[in-house]
Amino acid sequence: MISDMVKLFLDMPQKDPCQKQACEIQKCLQANNYMESKCQAVIQELRKCCARYPKGRSLVCSGFENEEEEKLTLKPTAK
Repeated sequence: MISDMVKLFLDMPQKDPCQKQACEIQKCLQANNYMESKCQAVIQELRKCCARYPKGRSLVCSGFENEEEEKLTLKPTAK
């Protein structure tokens, strides 16, 4: 019985921990004619949220994770 409950819990989709911050970004962008510069505070809040969770835990953070990987790949090497 307990094992069935654990399996059921593990099979349930989990709420994205940073969904609220992602929605705040959308609201801010819509309210500010999609000018990212006016929404830097809410974007930073999403970045902070993403930093609190392991890679892959939050779907809404995947864009930031990919952005960070690209920066590392494109970073020039010191000579």
